[in-house]
Amino acid sequence: MAVCARLCGVGQSRRCRRRQRHNQQGQGSDSDMDDEEGERIVGQRQGDVCGGDGPESGVATAGPSDACEYGSGAVNRGGFLNRTTTGPPHPQSLAELPPELLVEIFSLLPGTVLPNVALVCKKFRQILNTETIWRRRCIEEFGMKEDLRKMEVGGVSSQDLYVKLLHPYRHILGLWQPDIGPYGGLLNVVVDGLFIIGWMYLPPHDPRVEDPMRKRPLFRIHMWESKKATVECMYGHKGPHKGDIQTVKKDEFSTKCNQTDHHRMPGGRQEEFRTWLEEEWGRTLEEIFHEHMQELILMKFIYTSQYDNCLTYRRIYLPPAMPSDLLQPGLFKGTYGSHGLEIVMLSFHGTSTRATKLTGDPNVPAGQLTLDVDLSRPVVLPDLEHQRQIEELSRLVLGVHEEVQREVEQRAKGTSDTVSSVAEGGCGGATGADGLEVDHGTCSDSCQPGPSSSTNPPEAQPFVLPLGVMARNEVYPRTCRKCFYGTGLIAGHGFTSPERTPGLFVLFDEDRFGFIWLELKSFSLYSRLTDHLAHAHAPNMERFEAMLHNMQSWTS
Repeated sequence: MAVCARLCGVGQSRRCRRRQRHNQQGQGSDSDMDDEEGERIVGQRQGDVCGGDGPESGVATAGPSDACEYGSGAVNRGGFLNRTTTGPPHPQSLAELPPELLVEIFSLLPGTVLPNVALVCKKFRQILNTETIWRRRCIEEFGMKEDLRKMEVGGVSSQDLYVKLLHPYRHILGLWQPDIGPYGGLLNVVVDGLFIIGWMYLPPHDPRVEDPMRKRPLFRIHMWESKKATVECMYGHKGPHKGDIQTVKKDEFSTKCNQTDHHRMPGGRQEEFRTWLEEEWGRTLEEIFHEHMQELILMKFIYTSQYDNCLTYRRIYLPPAMPSDLLQPGLFKGTYGSHGLEIVMLSFHGTSTRATKLTGDPNVPAGQLTLDVDLSRPVVLPDLEHQRQIEELSRLVLGVHEEVQREVEQRAKGTSDTVSSVAEGGCGGATGADGLEVDHGTCSDSCQPGPSSSTNPPEAQPFVLPLGVMARNEVYPRTCRKCFYGTGLIAGHGFTSPERTPGLFVLFDEDRFGFIWLELKSFSLYSRLTDHLAHAHAPNMERFEAMLHNMQSWTS
């Protein structure tokens, strides 16, 4: 309450201020008093004349309208007119500022602290009912671009919009991964007009990897029909219907459809499958001649349709960017053979770059590390004639792979020797440990990519796929910037017998890269997802690393 009193200029704090002035008047002398103190005492004496009972009489009538205290010009009490020459009033507290100035100040505060401001005094509480304050909070905190005045005319105030919709559901804004077994997905929850909408991002139809992403609304939240937020399920083809959203725990929420009959179609499951196939793949089942692909498509439809939009989502972040990164990290869509197009997240970790699946398949599920590239091991491509020979490319990549394997074995052997030496308690243990640490330091220094790799892009060199390497999309770049050794994750159906197999990472430009899977004799082309994704960046690298670790545990 003491803080409230000081802010409003009332209560004990103001009484103390008057008593202090009165004491200064009695103790000071005319000879050693400066002009400022003299004017203050003159003002107090004039207040005594106006009040009639000395300084204490002003406490009972203390308030922003007390002209005697601040000398705001002419004062007329009991027929006595007194004109002061102290100039315009000087506010002694925040509450004495003009209302229009308080509106501007409160508009700059975060919406989360405004309820505390309203507790200070009645004047602040009344000013906080100004729509300008809440309109500005909606725009600055949630990026609303709609004309909120039109909404206010319709009966929904900006304050209600902030307090009952935007603020309560702010924790679900951003990127999320649905728990749909091995298939995963990418959900982006945004403020869209006067709604909060959850958009499911779908890759383009196979194999058009450079086409824009497709979006499908799964749910929306609004306040049109009542004074409280309404959740609606958007799944199916019968329009919006009743839904629900529950926060399970931090960075996790669930959606539930309360009218799943809206998801059914008159033609039964066969009609639902054909409609889903056309939306998902852009073709009919008769147009897909590959029998294995037909089985994979049917399996995905049966698995995903059983959820009826009753899903659990876990938060994911975009990777932080560093000046030394080979290219801008982010989301890419890539070709994965019979499984179609999938979404991966490219991130950088020291001398390696990694691609993690956000969408997956029954062989390698979502959340797994699909590519692991060693940026300290570049591969120099031969001329075009030799690039067309798969044997030549295999010789280059497998040579690096064998070198990596030998280094891993040597480090493992060195670690084992060090542990044995330490266990024996001899001096050799310390020497072995120091030697191992020096080797690590040397490797780290030599493996760090130079700053020139990102500031000065290398000249493009010709590139062509070797004969016999299959590519879903035959339209790929014919020049590249750099190539590096890397490994890709392959597995049997049901993620059985997973193993990392050597391959070649090819950087084409800032928005495209590829990977040649040597063992599979297959080529994957990746293209950047260019959609603007708000509320999606990781606070720091530690949070991002923890998220990657959790993603792998979700689907393992």
